[in-house]
Amino acid sequence: MENIRTLNRNLEAMAWGALFIWWGITELFPFLPHGTGAIGIGLILLGLNVARSLSGVRPSGFSITLGILALVWGGLELAGSLLALPFQIPVFAILLIVLGAIMLARELLSHNA
Repeated sequence: MENIRTLNRNLEAMAWGALFIWWGITELFPFLPHGTGAIGIGLILLGLNVARSLSGVRPSGFSITLGILALVWGGLELAGSLLALPFQIPVFAILLIVLGAIMLARELLSHNA
């Protein structure tokens, strides 16, 4: 049990390190398109949970949800800046819909198991 806790702490520390490095990169290179920072954060959070799962540690539903939301947020910002759409993408409304869908799906799946 203690080995799993230690492994989880190590994985979290590596994820935090990767997050700070990525944040520094996005600050150092402001020419990166809008949304790349959030996409990177989402990938780091989801990668943390993949590593947890492969190591036998229970994944965190909270960080999975945050990772998905960060990916969607970054994807919407990136699409808005690269596509030059004649309208503004309602990012906040879409994030609320995605969050609601995740919460609903988790509840429905927990009752079917």
